[in-house]
Amino acid sequence: MLTRQQVKMARASVDWTREDLAREAGVTAQTIWRYETGGNATVDTLIKLKEAFERAGCTWVPENGGPATVRPPREKRE
Repeated sequence: MLTRQQVKMARASVDWTREDLAREAGVTAQTIWRYETGGNATVDTLIKLKEAFERAGCTWVPENGGPATVRPPREKRE
C-alpha cells in the first residue's frame, strides 16, 4: 500500500492539493491530511488514493527492496 511519503510525493508530482486528491479519490481532504500527518487510513482509502494517482498517470517503481518511488506522469518527465 501507499506510505505517507508516497502520497506526498505523488501529490507533488501531479501538482495536486489535498483537496484535488480528495476530489479525484472520492475521500475527504481531512482523511488525506490525517494520513499524511501520522494518522491511519483504511485499505479501501489507500486503494482509492493509488487508483486516483494512476488515473493521473503516476506509476510506481520498486526501490531495492524498500517502498516504491512514484514516477510522475509521462508529460511531467519530458
